[in-house]
Amino acid sequence: MAVLPALFGLLLATVVTGQNVDISPKEAVRRAGDDLMVLCKVPYPIDSCRMTVGGKSYRLIPSNQDEEVVYSGQGLQYGECGAHIKHIREEWNGNISCMLPPKSGSIEVTGAMRLLVARAPGNPQLISPPQSTFKEGDDFMAQCIVPDGRPAAKITWYLDEVQLLAGVHQPIITSEPGSDLQTISQNVSRSLTADDNGKKLVCRAEHEALDGPKEAARQLVVHYPPKRLEAGPITIFGLKLGAEGRLNVSLRANPPPAAEWTLGDAVLAPPAADAERSAVALEPLHLGGGYYNITLVLTRVAKEDVDRTYYLRVTNDLGREEFALRLSTMDEPAGVELDTGAIVGIVIAVLLLLIAIFLVVFAKATDRWCFAGRSRDHTKSSGESTPAGDVLLESVVLPSKTSDTESAAGQKSRLSALTARVRAALPRGRDRVQAAAPAPDVEGDKTLADDKKGVIYAELALGEQNAEKPPPPSTEYAEIVCTEQSPQMKENKE
Repeated sequence: MAVLPALFGLLLATVVTGQNVDISPKEAVRRAGDDLMVLCKVPYPIDSCRMTVGGKSYRLIPSNQDEEVVYSGQGLQYGECGAHIKHIREEWNGNISCMLPPKSGSIEVTGAMRLLVARAPGNPQLISPPQSTFKEGDDFMAQCIVPDGRPAAKITWYLDEVQLLAGVHQPIITSEPGSDLQTISQNVSRSLTADDNGKKLVCRAEHEALDGPKEAARQLVVHYPPKRLEAGPITIFGLKLGAEGRLNVSLRANPPPAAEWTLGDAVLAPPAADAERSAVALEPLHLGGGYYNITLVLTRVAKEDVDRTYYLRVTNDLGREEFALRLSTMDEPAGVELDTGAIVGIVIAVLLLLIAIFLVVFAKATDRWCFAGRSRDHTKSSGESTPAGDVLLESVVLPSKTSDTESAAGQKSRLSALTARVRAALPRGRDRVQAAAPAPDVEGDKTLADDKKGVIYAELALGEQNAEKPPPPSTEYAEIVCTEQSPQMKENKE
């Protein structure tokens, strides 16, 4: 029966161990000789504080501060068991554990943290293709290895002073069996360009145990054909007739280029001179970084030199580039330089603006689209009434009921016929609108006058018709309204 309580106590100790201990830090990396503060804490008072460092157990007493590992914390009554390790040794690499027994009871809780005593890695090794030169467009791959570090080193790639991010692969960390030292390796790959020529590829290793980063590097040599720096023909401005003129062309190439000038039927390969044309071709001048300046010197600029086109051919083992040069005695024009895309955009914008203006003018002139409503709206205008108010003229524009195929000439003829009938049937008086008076001596005329009493005569006058512009598709009607005058109005009029 005594076995059961023992098993129960062992199980309880296993459950309690490490469950309620707050330890900080949980992991630390220090170099040998550095110090370290470790704090274990529980939410109740503890009886004592024990710390195991490098396999050796230390009983830490707050009043004893003379050992290499001493107590640190606010006090046991606050449940704090801390250790101040003054000088870390390399053999202390591993776990540091703390044990905190309570004031009453025999079950103590423990906690542990990981201490990595940093050990500097070996020198980085850069492994790359063995050839000394590459061509533009070649796929380049290199590997950097940093061995035996604790913990593993950190690798960063640079091209000169610019950090490489594209083409960098994931690092791989390995270690030997039974060893806590780690080796890290990482690859980088890129397609080489002309801009990579002369730059240094750097593998930089950083580690906690190093005072500064270590590097391994190699310089890249990339060959490429001659490349022009500006497109299109080249114009040399500012030359003066009778004075010396220099034709300079800048380009880049690797390996160094060979130049050949063509002046009419003469060909000059530097260094060479043409006494007839007073021209001297100079050797290509290396400006650094693969850039070259090629110069043709005209001893005396003549008028025929300005009218001539000069040709320059530059070659190396990988290709060639040709240039056409013109001379000008004018100063180089100042202003904003626009590329081809900007010029095309400006031209298109101007064309669109001109088209929009043309469409607006055309629509207004032909009464189309948004201007078509002006001739189709129903309008009503009243004629001027006499002071007596006995005459009222109204003009109404009614929608046309004719077909769309009716010609403008037919409309004009109908309006002309209406005018003719009105003028033929009614006498034309002094005023445009007046009442007709009956003749006293003719009986037939008297009867006609009685029939026409109360009728108002009006004349429809057509304006000039424009033959080029037909009238709008509508028919105009004139309505004459006569109002009776009251006797009082007649008396006032008389």
